Amino acid sequence: MRGIWMIGAATLVAGCVSTPSLTGTRGAPSFEALQQMCGPQTVDYGQDAQSVYVAFFDAFVAYRRGRLTQDNFCGFQQSIAKQYTQYGTSSDPELRNRWVAFFNEQRALAITWRSAVDPTLRSG
Repeated sequence: MRGIWMIGAATLVAGCVSTPSLTGTRGAPSFEALQQMCGPQTVDYGQDAQSVYVAFFDAFVAYRRGRLTQDNFCGFQQSIAKQYTQYGTSSDPELRNRWVAFFNEQRALAITWRSAVDPTLRSG
C-alpha cells in the first residue's frame, strides 16, 4: 500500500513540475502571451485551457528551437481555436467528442515536434 502511495505522490509531483502554469513560470510564457504571439485576439478555452496551453507550449518549444516556423506555429494555434469554437464549446456530446478527437491528434503532433528538439522527451 505504501508503495502505491509513493508512486502516486511521485507522479503528482512530476506532473506539477513538468506542466507550466497558465500564468507562466520561469522559462515558460503565459497562455495569453503564447496566444498573442499570433495576434491580439485570445480564445477562452474554459475547462480545456490547461490542456490547450500544454499543447501550445510544446509547439512553442519546437518553434523556439527552429523546428517550426512562425507561420506553422500560428497555423497550429488557429486550427485549434477554430475547432474549439466550432465543436469544443458545444453541449452536444457528439460535437464535443469531435473536438476531443481533433485535439488529441493535435496534442500528439505537438509532442512529436517538441520531442524532435527536446532531449528530455527522448530518454530511453
